[in-house]
Amino acid sequence: MKSRLVPVVITAAITSIITLFIAGRYQSLPIFVQGNNALPVRLTSFNSMGSTNSAPGGFETAAESAVKAVVHIKTTTKARTITTQPDPNDLWGNIFGQPQYYYPPQMGSGSGVVISPDGYIVTNNHVIANASEVTVTFNDRLTAQAKVIGTDPASDIALIKIDRKDLPFIDFGNSDDVRLGQWVLAVGYPLSLDATVTAGIVSAKSRSIGVNKQTSGAIESYIQTDAAVNPGNSGGALVNTAGQLIGINSAIASPTGSYAGYSYAIPANIVHKVVGDIIKYGSVQRGYMGISYVDSKSLSPEKISELGLDKTPGVYVEDVTENGGAAKAGLHKGDIITQINGVKINDEPALQEQIARYHPGDNISVAYLRSGTTHTANVELKTLTGANKLLHEGVGDTRFLGASVRALNNSEKSKYNVKSGLVVTDMGKGLLAKQTNMQKGFVITGVNNEEITDVKDLHQALQANSNNIQIMGFYPGVNSMYYFGLNITGQDLQNDEQY
Repeated sequence: MKSRLVPVVITAAITSIITLFIAGRYQSLPIFVQGNNALPVRLTSFNSMGSTNSAPGGFETAAESAVKAVVHIKTTTKARTITTQPDPNDLWGNIFGQPQYYYPPQMGSGSGVVISPDGYIVTNNHVIANASEVTVTFNDRLTAQAKVIGTDPASDIALIKIDRKDLPFIDFGNSDDVRLGQWVLAVGYPLSLDATVTAGIVSAKSRSIGVNKQTSGAIESYIQTDAAVNPGNSGGALVNTAGQLIGINSAIASPTGSYAGYSYAIPANIVHKVVGDIIKYGSVQRGYMGISYVDSKSLSPEKISELGLDKTPGVYVEDVTENGGAAKAGLHKGDIITQINGVKINDEPALQEQIARYHPGDNISVAYLRSGTTHTANVELKTLTGANKLLHEGVGDTRFLGASVRALNNSEKSKYNVKSGLVVTDMGKGLLAKQTNMQKGFVITGVNNEEITDVKDLHQALQANSNNIQIMGFYPGVNSMYYFGLNITGQDLQNDEQY
């Protein structure tokens, strides 16, 4: 009997040893649990710092520094009454005078990013538009009143400032270096919560989604990510894992109004140029090539093939402006722009993003395809009115579309309870007099709901909003706001001898 058990015991012992060896050799493999509706489960190991090996590292430092320099912005808009021009076809309505509309006081909120230790803060224009009061609150509860330094509806960027020193701030990164799939953090104050950090990856670049309706000359070339962004995040920071600012969060694609998977940020290189212009010149100095182009997203596959865009990614030139920079450099209809200063241009948003970085008078190298052959031209950028010089402080006199205007003095500002404005001292015989029934003494406070402080602002507003201009203001002693519509073109501005 014993002689029969010995082989069994030996075999069992050998089997156990082999089993233990195999288990020890492969114990680090995933372990799956089978059962009713059981999901696969994987054990995760931890490194010496206590974080799992299944998540990317480097977020802690970036998040900690970013939340200190991202602020919560709260805005207040005063109640106002708007008086519009009467409809000449509405005989009965005109019996009761000009139509008036009452807008009650409003509150709003968003986020902002401190970009310098002396209190400059960048945010979205739509966050502070029309606000009569702007307040910022830091993550440590420091609260201060902010002054609006300048705005740019075309890029949806605004610059505000608080009177503080030695503030935590975020350095600008190079948004050209952003790559698909890289990790990013979105920092802001969503849904009026405290500072919140979410993570995701860059899922696309140079995206245009048609969300910026603030001006007809909107620039959209967003960085698309899947970092969670909700209402209140607008104006907040998109940072890389080094903690550098690579974008300003501005919009989401959502059927519900809340986050649904995609968020969009304005590239840091555009932001840097816009705020730099506002600080240095008081307004954005934007250059134009002088071309119109085809929106490839609106074309059928057959049309794309006909234009040659299926074989050569780029921007198809539909027309060039007479005496514009592109025309003088030799470009014409049918050319396909493929590069700007060596940077590949695959679509219209990418072209907008590159041109938006330069000033009037700058020369850029443009590579384009014509009849299958690649050419290169140096194009001088100009303003919409054909100028090739920067609009410095003091450029432009007190003339505006044929009318004469001057800035309000401090006494008038205090009397009318406004921060800024231009009073019309003579209507003249130009476009303003021809297209509106505005009267001498009218105080211009804004164009397309953007605050106007001087004649230079009017120049800038016309350049950004030609064909779609609405001047707002009031008559002293009348408790109403008036709106006057203008329909002018860049050619009108160029031909207006009084402008």
